[in-house]
Amino acid sequence: MKSLWNRLIKLDRSSTKSLQIQIREGIVTAALEKMLEVDKPLPSSRELAKELNVARNTVVLAYQHLVDEGFLDSHERKGFFINPQVYSDRIDQPKSNYSSLASTPAWCNRLLLKQPSLQRNIRKNKNWKDSPYPFIFGQLDFNLIPIHEWRECVHYSLNVGEMRQWATDQVDEDDPLLIEQIQKRVLPRRGIWTRPENIMITLGAQNALYIIASLLVGEETRVGIENPGYPDVRNIMGLKTDNLVPLDIDEEGVVVGEQLFQCDVVYVTPSHQVPSGVTMSQKRRQQLLEAAVKKDIVIIEDDFEAESNFKHEPQPALKSSSDSEQVIYVGSTSKTFAPGLRLGYMVAPEKVIQEARALRRLMFRHAPANNQRAAALFISLGHYDKMIGRLHGIYKERWQAMNYCIEKHLPSLKCVPNFGGSSFWLEGPEDLDVDEMASALEKQGVVLETGSVFFMGDAAPKNHFRLGYASIPVDKIEPGMLMIADYLYGRTPEQKTIKVH
Repeated sequence: MKSLWNRLIKLDRSSTKSLQIQIREGIVTAALEKMLEVDKPLPSSRELAKELNVARNTVVLAYQHLVDEGFLDSHERKGFFINPQVYSDRIDQPKSNYSSLASTPAWCNRLLLKQPSLQRNIRKNKNWKDSPYPFIFGQLDFNLIPIHEWRECVHYSLNVGEMRQWATDQVDEDDPLLIEQIQKRVLPRRGIWTRPENIMITLGAQNALYIIASLLVGEETRVGIENPGYPDVRNIMGLKTDNLVPLDIDEEGVVVGEQLFQCDVVYVTPSHQVPSGVTMSQKRRQQLLEAAVKKDIVIIEDDFEAESNFKHEPQPALKSSSDSEQVIYVGSTSKTFAPGLRLGYMVAPEKVIQEARALRRLMFRHAPANNQRAAALFISLGHYDKMIGRLHGIYKERWQAMNYCIEKHLPSLKCVPNFGGSSFWLEGPEDLDVDEMASALEKQGVVLETGSVFFMGDAAPKNHFRLGYASIPVDKIEPGMLMIADYLYGRTPEQKTIKVH
C-alpha cells in the first residue's frame, strides 16, 4: 500500500520534468488543496527521499527552493513547515452548487451576436503525435525543430541587458531588432523591400488576417475567397460580411474573371494554394495585379510555404511587384519553425499599419516581447537561413517519396501537380466518402485531412482529401500510403476496384 507521501507526490520518471520539480509541485498542490497541516512538520529530507525512492539531495534542493520562495518555513531542529502566509490572501471556500456553472444564462442567447463554434472548420486529431502515420498538415515533425539553436537564442535573451529591452510593456510597439531582421533578412528572400513603418508583428498569420478583416471588411464589403480555400479565412470573413464570393481555381491559381472583378477584397495563397498546392503562374499574377489596380481591389497575399519549391526558383511575392500598393502581405514562422511559437507579420501601407497597431493594442497590445527578441536573435545569428536550407532538403526528399507513392499505389486518384509546399491534394471517385475512409484509417494509425471543409456551401463534395508530409518521417510514408491503398483497392494486389459507398 502506498504511503501518504507517495499518494500526494506522484512521480513520473518518464516525464520531461525533473524529479525535484515534481516534488516541489506535489508539495505546493497538497498544501494549497489543504491536505497538509500548517503546524505539522513535513518529513525530513532523509525520510521523504526514502519514501519516494529518490536521492536525498533531490529532496533537500526541493525544500530549499520552496523556502527561498517563501512557501515553506525552516525551523532549526524542528523541520520544514507550510508558511501560514500562503493562506492569508486566499479565498478557498468552495461553491456549494457547481451545477450552476454548467448552465447557460438567458443573456447568452440574447447578447451573443456571433457563434463561430457553429462554422465548418478543419478538425485535427489531437493525438496525431501518437499515430505512426500522421499525414497531417500544419504540424511539424518535432525532430525538425532546431532545438539547440532556439535554446541558445532564448538563453541569450534572458541576460540582464536583453531583458531590460523586452521586460517592459511595449504598448503598441514591436521589438525593433525583429522588425529590422524581417525587413533586411526575411522579406528580401521574397523580393520585398520595404520600410520598418510598413511592418507589424502578429500572433501568427491568422491573427494578421483577423486584424485585416476587422479593419477592411464591413457588412457590404464583397470578399473573394478561393474555392476550395482556407476555411479559417472564410470563417473570419464570414463573421464580418455575408458577401463572400467563391473564386475558382485552376492549374495556374485563382481565376481572374467576372467573379473576381466584383470584389472589394480578395484573399489568395499564390505560393502554394490552400489546399491544392498549386503555385500561381507569373502570367496569372500579372493578370491579378492588373485587375486589382484597374478595379481598386485590395489583395491579401498569404505567402506561407513560399520557400518550399523543389523544381524551380520560387515566384517573387505579389508584394514585390511595382503594383504592390494594392497588396497586403502576410507571413509567418509557423510552417517553417514551430507552429506553437505563434509569430507572424504583415506588410501594408503605413496608414493600415498605424490602424492595425491601434486595434492590436485594444486586443492584446503586442506579441510576447521575449519571444520576439529570441526570434530576432535566431534570424540575426544565421539560424533561420540554415533552417530553411535544411528543411528544403528534407521536404524535397519527402515530397519525392510521397509523389512516387501516389503514382505507384494510388494511380486512379486525381492528384493536383505541385512543386513543393508540404502536402498533396487528391480527388477520388464521386462515390468515395472520405469522412468514412478517414475514420477507418485512423483506427489503424493513419491520420489524414478530409477535404469537404475547404469548399464553400453546404453541398461540398466528400471525395477529396489532403496528405501532409511535414509531420511524418520519410520511412513512414510508403507504409502509410499502402494502408490508404489497401482501404481504397482492397487487401490484395489483384483487387483494383475502388470501394463504393
